[in-house]
Amino acid sequence: MNTQNTAAPDVALQREVAELIVQSLNLDVAAGDIDPADPLYGDGLGLDSIDILEVALVVSKRYGLQLRADSDDNHRIFSSLRSLTEYISARRSV
Repeated sequence: MNTQNTAAPDVALQREVAELIVQSLNLDVAAGDIDPADPLYGDGLGLDSIDILEVALVVSKRYGLQLRADSDDNHRIFSSLRSLTEYISARRSV
């Protein structure tokens, strides 16, 4: 219902972030094939800590966000494409 309205603008951002991840890590997966709810670490997309650091760097540069390696929120922020997109969306509009 209401979730559809608030989520709709994030679909384009999710696609953009997925493409950014695929390009920056040179992954053999299409950006459109990344399920927004799947984990980025391990069993989901299969990224490791070095990959996540690279994604954080690219996201920081692209969207002007400060992501700290020692942040307690990193596990949540990078838990899925959806959570990363929500984080970017919330910080960009501030």
